[in-house]
Amino acid sequence: MASNAQQSKHLLRNAVAGSGTPRPFARIIGFDPATDDLAALQLRRLRATLKHAYANNAHYRTAFDAEGLKPSDLATLADLSRFPFTTKADLRANYPFGFYSVPMDRIARIHASSGTTGKPTVVGYTQHDLDIWAMLIARSIAAAGGKPGMKVHIAYGYGLFTGGLGAHFGAERGGYTVIPMSGGQTEKQVQLILDFEPDIIMVTPSYMLTILDEFRRQGIDPASTALKIGIFGAEPWTDAMRREIETAFGIKAADIYGLSEIMGPGVASEYAADQNGPTIWEDHFLAEIVDPVTGAVLPDGEQGELCFTSLTKQAMPVIRYRTRDLTCLLPGTSSPFRRMGRIAGRSDDMLIIRGVNVFPTQIEEQLLRCTRLAPHFVVEISRPDRMDEVTIFVEPKPDCTVDEHSVEAKRLASFIKTSIGISSTVKVCAIGSLARSEGKAKRVRDLRSEQGAPGQPRVVG
Repeated sequence: MASNAQQSKHLLRNAVAGSGTPRPFARIIGFDPATDDLAALQLRRLRATLKHAYANNAHYRTAFDAEGLKPSDLATLADLSRFPFTTKADLRANYPFGFYSVPMDRIARIHASSGTTGKPTVVGYTQHDLDIWAMLIARSIAAAGGKPGMKVHIAYGYGLFTGGLGAHFGAERGGYTVIPMSGGQTEKQVQLILDFEPDIIMVTPSYMLTILDEFRRQGIDPASTALKIGIFGAEPWTDAMRREIETAFGIKAADIYGLSEIMGPGVASEYAADQNGPTIWEDHFLAEIVDPVTGAVLPDGEQGELCFTSLTKQAMPVIRYRTRDLTCLLPGTSSPFRRMGRIAGRSDDMLIIRGVNVFPTQIEEQLLRCTRLAPHFVVEISRPDRMDEVTIFVEPKPDCTVDEHSVEAKRLASFIKTSIGISSTVKVCAIGSLARSEGKAKRVRDLRSEQGAPGQPRVVG
């Protein structure tokens, strides 16, 4: 942590000196590297956060006391590694409102996760928190190339999910014209994109592919729209998905990262000028990479589990929250703030198939190499006897003939065997027969526990 802080300070000073490359950083961030010291700002905010959490959150008071720690024991940023982690289980154990650090009469809004694997995690925001969140979304849109006055079509779901309302208020804060379409009604999505001529679309990448399918079904050239920028998040996506979306629509695609437990979308966001991973807004969130098994802090550049500590949240500060996302931290390019590497998967959605660690994104990468197949798939793992069996259900593209189905299925199975190391059976289904998601895609059906294998059946995505 100390070396990370020193590196951040060094990068800030270098940004001032300049390398001959224009840096939009100060304009977008509102942070002047010439006069502001990032490490000092983080330390000041971290001390205040620990003090606030300890005084007002029973879970943190108990957890700190169990380790013999007080907020005053934090002398440097490196000392954060002494403090205990927070997990999703901790939030669920305090369901619904036991993790708040302010009285309920100060809670301005409540959001919650989907709860597909148990109780949802419920998060709350003061008006101050909502103001910070809106500012960070506006910052993220600007990093993606947005300019005030542009129209933003929001196809994230509204409601308890943080995507829709988070993007909505952030876009309004940034001076954009908001089209609050929400998810679903794919035909209407296409109609409004054509009629209202938005410049920017914010949506999950998997649903953007569904919208693309609808354009093609209607015989409309997706490149004929007014769209210039796509801001995609809420699920991992591959470079191949980026290329397909950018090529089809003629847009620039940027990745936005977030999770409800930390804030929602806008914890980190990609600069469209670089497209090399989301920049973490380190003036509001302190990031660590830890070993998923031991919890030891790993150096920048080394892959592990991403953890976040909030620095400015009032309603529900989080200390060393284990996101389960597997990635690494990299130096900034358009910004002196560090970037996230590509998320390799989640430690809690990793599948172990015949002893091989497999992530759904790995299968997706191979599917996208098959240009005659659509980017929709479901992986089914079963164990009818002693061995795991993997069946992958896919759909053809409209120009893929029935005679080509078996060829494409064998081709995909070969790619998966060569790159991942597992054998699979690929079945080509009728176009439109696989369920489409209006939010995060659900890619996996694990049936093994129903057939006597350890673990519980679950759907992940």
